[in-house]
Amino acid sequence: MTKTKKENADPNDSVASAGGSERTYQELVSHLNPISQPLASRKLSKKLYKCVKKAAKVKNIRRGVKEVQKFIKKGEKGIVVLAGDTLPIDVYCHLPIMCEDRSLPYAYVPSKTDLGSSAGSKRPTCVILIKRHEDYQDAYDECLEEVSSLPKPL
Repeated sequence: MTKTKKENADPNDSVASAGGSERTYQELVSHLNPISQPLASRKLSKKLYKCVKKAAKVKNIRRGVKEVQKFIKKGEKGIVVLAGDTLPIDVYCHLPIMCEDRSLPYAYVPSKTDLGSSAGSKRPTCVILIKRHEDYQDAYDECLEEVSSLPKPL
């Protein structure tokens, strides 16, 4: 009986997730902080999540506000990915300014839960710094180009 319940539940979940992917993105966007600019599009968000996943496999990311802030101050280069639904804003509102001062590209994605899970963690993550590596060079360059072309907030 347990197996049949699971089998019945799985198709419903997959249909809901497949049909609700756009709604989910729209719901996430409706819960963003007012400072979440430049916001990555749905397509760019997926690319950034994939790049984070590849970087996490070779342990080439920095995660968390304190760690990212420390390595930005040390002059490390990469793409900074911030979660747009982090509260309170005061936790990480200084990071975009630090990125602009050091000419690092940065972008906001709608969900800290998705950002944390793409990094291979069960915990939500506010900010991740993706460093350059030859194993995922193509994905990194593509993300770097798109994030750099996003309009900066005024």
